[in-house]
Amino acid sequence: MSEVVRLVTDEEVQRAIARLVETARADTGQSKKVADFLLAWWNGDDNGHFPISHLVNVDTAIRDDMLFLLRRIASEPMMIYADAFGFRAEMEELWHLWRESGTS
Repeated sequence: MSEVVRLVTDEEVQRAIARLVETARADTGQSKKVADFLLAWWNGDDNGHFPISHLVNVDTAIRDDMLFLLRRIASEPMMIYADAFGFRAEMEELWHLWRESGTS
């Protein structure tokens, strides 16, 4: 039996990204995992890819936001990125925070 996937609105996606960015900006054990997720979406070839095992090593709400965002990305006919939702500056900030100094 196939499940119908509900398309999500831009506003829902923006709220999920904002929560993920807030987590990635923090200094917690989950922050790096969320930063890995967001930066892999931003540019996985340069920023490293996202280990699927991170999905089981974050809180449920964080995992749900990640999966929610993946659902939206997968529903598009072409790849979309964070700047399509107004998060370019935040992604650049996360790159400086997590990757510029070699932290990955």
